[in-house]
Amino acid sequence: MSTISREHLTLESLRTSTAPTITMKTAAAVLEVDPRTVSAGIKEGTIPSVRLGRRVVIPREKFLTLFEVA
Repeated sequence: MSTISREHLTLESLRTSTAPTITMKTAAAVLEVDPRTVSAGIKEGTIPSVRLGRRVVIPREKFLTLFEVA
């Protein structure tokens, strides 16, 4: 499985990853926003997420489709 280096988090590095999900912290780093902004997006339904017990993760492929240009 390909891991993502926290110091070089970009949409491109996320595209080359094979991880099925990302954390809210990773999404925030890629978007260069506060993790609370990602949390708010999840609560609003604008960022897809999956709850696994008490943990919330973001499906990587669905997250990436938010940034595809038509």
